[in-house]
Amino acid sequence: MTAVPYVDLVKQNAAMRHEILEAIDRVLCHGQFINGPEVDELEKGLARVLGVEHVIGVASGTAALTLAMRALGIGPGDEVITVAHSYVATATSVLLVGATPVFVDIDAATGLMDSSLLPQALTARTKAVIPVHLGGVPCDIEPIDAFCSAHRLHLIEDCAQAIGANYRGQSVGSFGTGCFSLHPLKTLAACGDGGFITTRDGERAELLRKLRSLGHRDRDHVDFASENGRLDTLQAAILNVKLPHLKSWVAARQHHGAVYREALGPCFELTALTNACEPAFSSFVIRHDERDALIAHLAERGFEAKVHYPVPIHKQKALESYPSASLPRTEALVRRIVSLPVSPELDPSQRDALIDTLLTWSKTRANH
Repeated sequence: MTAVPYVDLVKQNAAMRHEILEAIDRVLCHGQFINGPEVDELEKGLARVLGVEHVIGVASGTAALTLAMRALGIGPGDEVITVAHSYVATATSVLLVGATPVFVDIDAATGLMDSSLLPQALTARTKAVIPVHLGGVPCDIEPIDAFCSAHRLHLIEDCAQAIGANYRGQSVGSFGTGCFSLHPLKTLAACGDGGFITTRDGERAELLRKLRSLGHRDRDHVDFASENGRLDTLQAAILNVKLPHLKSWVAARQHHGAVYREALGPCFELTALTNACEPAFSSFVIRHDERDALIAHLAERGFEAKVHYPVPIHKQKALESYPSASLPRTEALVRRIVSLPVSPELDPSQRDALIDTLLTWSKTRANH
């Protein structure tokens, strides 16, 4: 057993176990397991917290992306510009609607989409851009939004890891169509899969509600073929218990991140933060040329670190039939990144011990 795990899901849920079981029991008693009142309650609560007009609960972060693209009319023959430094669902969701992902490289400092490369990826078939707020750090969304507006493209924000993050005081997911995950490893975590979509457009919100429910207009009428992408009532009930804690959880992550940045900045290369962004730090990433040796060293001392993600999307077998342009920054970065524990359950004494271990290792390496 790792002394300091990357994340401790049991610990978080144990702290509110009684409330969660009560919420589950209420659903068991009313029996509305599909589109029950807890789903509507969660959607309204998320809309208030994020400052968005409409929230549509769905089955997963991947479902959020695919349903968002279907609602925007993206399909076969279309191209969607995105990045390869992300979880694979960012691009495979594009394949699932029959469109083609087109990758641009990242900014070397932030590890996020380099908006200056968007013009060279633009073609007559481009319909949308999907920037990824990876690790809870917002992209520099302003120039991306401006590019989309200038070329009449849809802006779809991959916010799977970024709930609680802001750009210029505005929540991610509120600039375009936002796609969020509620996976157990996320900051607001279901006890299973879940996700949601944000939009300013009321008509699109209604379309998305049909799309997530096999095209049903009502119980007996189906307007078009679609998938079953609904958020379970049981998961919504659990998330309603957790939502009031989101602000404090994000604050804890931000505090860990600030301590890491101050302590590790002089000795390690850190991921740069976008100007005017307020990160939520679903992960805290450092970089080192001896990444694998560093992770092994930490493991020997009881600290679990991760890599998000060692294989860029364009190098995955699932994408091998879609040749991409050269992505040298992406390929260089994924060999050097290390994600440190940053969850709210991380005790400050554990964090400080991890910092001491990292600094000692760095000093030893510098003397060799």
